[in-house]
Amino acid sequence: MELMEYIRRLPKAELHLHIEGSLEPEMMFELARRNGVVLPYASVEATRVAYAFTDLQSFLDIYYAGAAALVREADFHDLAMAYFRRAQADGVVHAELFFDPQTHTARGVAFETVLDGLERAAREAQAELGLSSRLIMCFLRHLPEADAFATLEQARPHLARIHGVGLDSSERGHPPAEFQRVFALARELGLRRVAHAGEEGPAANVTDALDLLKVERIDHGVRSLEDPALVRRLVREQVPLTVCPLSNVKLRVFPAMAQHNLKRMLDLGLCVTVNSDDPAYFGGYIGQNFLEAARALDLTRAELATLARNSLLASFVSDAERAPWLARLEAVRSA
Repeated sequence: MELMEYIRRLPKAELHLHIEGSLEPEMMFELARRNGVVLPYASVEATRVAYAFTDLQSFLDIYYAGAAALVREADFHDLAMAYFRRAQADGVVHAELFFDPQTHTARGVAFETVLDGLERAAREAQAELGLSSRLIMCFLRHLPEADAFATLEQARPHLARIHGVGLDSSERGHPPAEFQRVFALARELGLRRVAHAGEEGPAANVTDALDLLKVERIDHGVRSLEDPALVRRLVREQVPLTVCPLSNVKLRVFPAMAQHNLKRMLDLGLCVTVNSDDPAYFGGYIGQNFLEAARALDLTRAELATLARNSLLASFVSDAERAPWLARLEAVRSA
């Protein structure tokens, strides 16, 4: 069986996907025309040229500019459905989507507009594609904690539709400690918790995210290996790390895929998973992340199956939901 076919047959969960980051340039321009929004780029081609990022902030500048095209409920629905179709083709059976309300409410888009569009797409994806999903609302860490509290208040009437909270945007200069109180409230409200840490920030951010924010997963976490004591803890507690290989290379966390530490993390026994982060900007969806990592790091098919299994185990679903996916995975693995 050809490698990409094997990868696509592996049932997997995608746990680190910013839905705004799946906005392909073609859709960006289509939605901008539909909504009368003027983009800072002259064409689809010019937009792709601008995707030569030097660091996380240079990416975020373009990311927020593109998000301006998202205005109506239908826009968020169409964006999510386009992602779900690509994910299903790559063998994703469950996706936990990050969304950034502050990116949109700051532009005058109602919180409900964002949520309604994403949730409608999630229902359609379940019915038409057999793909289940959860919505995780992220706080933008470059904004004050007071803004995060305000966003959580906006979300209160809709908590039955939101599964968890996360922390994203620029890690450098914005440690987890700044959001300790809002995460404590989210925990009291029964929301699951994740946070970006250990990507452009140090391993200490991973420790703080676990201890101060009480998160259940670490998004990225690739710099955890700088702290041997932290590595031992992550292995002992099997804390999931939602690693995004193509993103890490595109943002120069690693100079090339061959230098990525994914293989070493696996060898150490960490619960590492593979995800696509912002696939429209970073060169590929989850299948491409698996493929390029496998080729550059000489990952075996057994290791690829372990990565897929880790993602299913790390997902925020019940054992009953997870069981048939694990059975399918074992069937592919032993075929």
